[in-house]
Amino acid sequence: MTRRYPGPSLAVDAVWIRRGRVLLVRRGHPPFRGEWALPGGFVEVGETAEAAVRRELREETRLTGRVGRVLGVYSDPGRDPRKHVVSIVFEIRGAGGRPRGGDDASAAEWVPLRPRPRLAFDHARIIADALARRSRSRRAARSRRR
Repeated sequence: MTRRYPGPSLAVDAVWIRRGRVLLVRRGHPPFRGEWALPGGFVEVGETAEAAVRRELREETRLTGRVGRVLGVYSDPGRDPRKHVVSIVFEIRGAGGRPRGGDDASAAEWVPLRPRPRLAFDHARIIADALARRSRSRRAARSRRR
């Protein structure tokens, strides 16, 4: 007999920072319709998290990039007003390009890191974490060169 355990939904988000800008999408649907967010969405059945973040990035921005390190796993039960959603956040690398909104994103743009617009979900915290990691990595690299 197979038991079913109700649990959170699994999502992915992409953090792509280059040249002092971060790739964001303007949400076309609730929740947070019209607000800026990181590209991302739900993992489909049978799909890896890495494949999901590549798919969501392509669908929402028309860009492709290399999936890098996991920045973190964000699991606060209140991070999404629809339901409990756990997101695996990946750093993205690559040349970039000109993004175009697609799928459920009404727009996609490279937005300056400072000042940043108000962001949906907990995406301001995620970007802050990504910037802190970059800063630590740069300090460690300088330290190794000494």
